[in-house]
Amino acid sequence: MSKGRNYKGIEIFRVLAAFLVVAIHTSPLTIYSVTADFILTRVIARVAVPFFFMVTGYFVLSKGTGVRSFIKKTAIIYAASAALYLPVNVYAGLLQEWTLLDLVREAFFEGTFYHLWYLPAAILGAWLTSLIMRRCSRGAAFAIVSALYVFGLLGDSYWGLIEDVPGVSSVYSVLFALMGYTRNGLFFAPMFMLMGARLRDARQSGVGFEFMGLAAAFALMLAEALFARGQGWQRHDSMYVFLPFVMYFLFALLTRVRGNVKLPLGSFSLLVYILHPVVIIAVRGAARFLGLWDVLVENSLGHYMAVCIGSAAASIVILWVWSLIKPRKVSDMSRAWVEIDSSALLHNAEALESFMPEGTHLMAVLKADAYGHGAVRSALELNRIGVDAFAVACCAEGVELRRYGVKGLILILGYTDVREWRALARYKLTQCVVDADYAHELSAAAKRTVRVHLKVDTGMHRLGESWEHVDEIAACYSLPHLRVTGMFTHLCVSDALDKPDVDFTEQQLERFFSLADELERRGIDHGELHTQSSYGIVNYPEGRCAYGRAGVALYGVKSDEHDGVRAWPDLRPALSLKARIGLIREVAEGDTVGYGREFTANRATKLAVLPIGYGDGVFRCAMHGGAEAIVRGVRCPIVARICMDQLCLDVTDVPGVHRGDTATFIGRDGGEFISCEEFAAKCGTITNEVLSRLGKRLPKVWR
Repeated sequence: MSKGRNYKGIEIFRVLAAFLVVAIHTSPLTIYSVTADFILTRVIARVAVPFFFMVTGYFVLSKGTGVRSFIKKTAIIYAASAALYLPVNVYAGLLQEWTLLDLVREAFFEGTFYHLWYLPAAILGAWLTSLIMRRCSRGAAFAIVSALYVFGLLGDSYWGLIEDVPGVSSVYSVLFALMGYTRNGLFFAPMFMLMGARLRDARQSGVGFEFMGLAAAFALMLAEALFARGQGWQRHDSMYVFLPFVMYFLFALLTRVRGNVKLPLGSFSLLVYILHPVVIIAVRGAARFLGLWDVLVENSLGHYMAVCIGSAAASIVILWVWSLIKPRKVSDMSRAWVEIDSSALLHNAEALESFMPEGTHLMAVLKADAYGHGAVRSALELNRIGVDAFAVACCAEGVELRRYGVKGLILILGYTDVREWRALARYKLTQCVVDADYAHELSAAAKRTVRVHLKVDTGMHRLGESWEHVDEIAACYSLPHLRVTGMFTHLCVSDALDKPDVDFTEQQLERFFSLADELERRGIDHGELHTQSSYGIVNYPEGRCAYGRAGVALYGVKSDEHDGVRAWPDLRPALSLKARIGLIREVAEGDTVGYGREFTANRATKLAVLPIGYGDGVFRCAMHGGAEAIVRGVRCPIVARICMDQLCLDVTDVPGVHRGDTATFIGRDGGEFISCEEFAAKCGTITNEVLSRLGKRLPKVWR
């Protein structure tokens, strides 16, 4: 229940919505005015359940993943809730009266108790809405859920309009034998779940427009509800024509209120929702026992307040008990970890974007888990500041980004088996065409349109169709089931400024753009062009390119500290590698340490043993290259042979060192700084390899 913890508006409204549901079931204003109570409980409070459905759409369905987990979790909650209310049903004698049809209705639609209908509705609604989203276009999806909603609406607040229509009423009568109301997961939930999912990637209007929209929509819904009530149309009172409009503007405004929420408000609101009927029974029993029936029951507002207080108290106690017995999460920084500076990442993105010519935009390269930085989180952070183009190495990397809700172009730079065309189409990934033959194979295999960018070999002789094969490249644009939206090449020595390398790079660029010109002369739209990776961006800015593919530069480092650059933007390293000292021990002069006895102490030496090794991505050769780590602001050499899970530092010269101190292998500690370039050089490799080989068991801590 923590998915919305940084959405303060949504989290706070969860609690308000739960207490609005309590109001529906206690009618707090009837002691003062029946009409006022109707407005509160049958109009205002009717936003509560649609809100919960929209939360599911926003945080679960928008990602295209997690639906099964949500359904499983909700089913468990539903089973536990049904068990909680089973004694009440037994006491009331309801189980004896239920037929097989009643059991089906109760289990799949009614929820076995009057308020639990929401849980099977959430399960059915999530499954149905996700199915519609996968199989249908955006417009078709909204058309389907709107049709379902209208059908349900006629069986709810507008029943009086159709109950006497021959044939129509018969259809609904059969339906009502299976489900008591059309307020359920089939007719009610999909509309709001889809709205929530689509709001996640929608471009918001101005806050003033949203406030005015909410006010206008609510006024119309209030008038609609009062009119339908006055006409006697309502079989139930959950569904209104203007309710979706109210929910759209309300939810849009709530998403604007950001801020971290530490309290488990989602879990609290769910418990209030589930428990309040039990509390109603308890309050009535207590009122009768204490002789306070007039105060706690007959007084509708007093009854409502007592139920709210009792439900809140019971929920708090349960959450407190759970906090005592639930398994404790192991700290991300208990052993070894990677720290990611999100502000540095976003700064680098903006610096690179501003460094490129006008009209050229950043394509963030996220292959190898964003060079060890965490692809999903990096992409979502970049999405937030407007970056909408990404590159990955393989189909699986692209699918993962889509499943977590990453928006925009996702280009697969490597080979994908043509049999995976369904994944390419389903997740709207753009595949690299590795040569002309591959284009024909992919076109023949695909049964739906697949987006592609053509790779052109201009001299690297890796992937791509030769720039000289103009006819073969031109033919790719007319293949069925392929939509060519771009063309690109790779510059193989753009990181070198020696004259032969510069000449070769300029030759590559000339070959590529001459090909683009020839396609234009043939009347072919070649699509978006891109040639530069990180070093191409800084050394060969090209105004004709739509994108600059920033990889290692995006993360604030060079591949090699000696790489040649004509200019270098103000980039900041985003990653630090750290581990915690697990043991301090002393060895005498002449003692050997570790496998192979490769290290011999030349003095009385204090060693720190750290729980990090080559299984985490620290190269075994780092010791021989003179690699170090910083402890308490002092550089300490790695000594002895590096193991899979452990290594040793010489901390003899570190005053006050003790177990639990942090060692920094990449990053800053006090006045000392070890760059990734330095660490890579001492490992005999480049930063790209160091970063991409950081082990999966290293948690990523974002700052």
